[in-house]
Amino acid sequence: MAGVTIPPEPPGADARLPLGTQLFRFVATGGVSAVVDLGLLMVGMALGLGPTLAKAISWVFGTLTAYAINSRWTFQSRGSRGKLAAVATLYLLTFALQVGTFAALFHPLEAAWGTTVAQVVGFVVAQGLATAVNFVVQRVWIFA
Repeated sequence: MAGVTIPPEPPGADARLPLGTQLFRFVATGGVSAVVDLGLLMVGMALGLGPTLAKAISWVFGTLTAYAINSRWTFQSRGSRGKLAAVATLYLLTFALQVGTFAALFHPLEAAWGTTVAQVVGFVVAQGLATAVNFVVQRVWIFA
């Protein structure tokens, strides 16, 4: 149309954040999400849920928290159905990785050091593994 101009995007609008900034934001977001996850795990188990079911439920809420923050703040995504589908698929795969890791570690750790240590150590190991996989896949393939 004559006389209609589209303003240019601000400088750096499409620029990707540096790796260090993304990693810092991903870890900070992970910290918030981990508090949600671990808190719900412990509450679920205190309410009588078994460790695997409690972990599965806590993981869902921790993951939703992480996605909501990371998609905009860490990776500055404009969002799309394809990215949402890719992240959902990744989260399903890391769900199995994280819950499976926790389930494999919980009972041996509980036998050796008690329930609380088993919850925390199992959580940290499973969370660390899933976090590493999530960051690499999201940065390299999904939000590249």
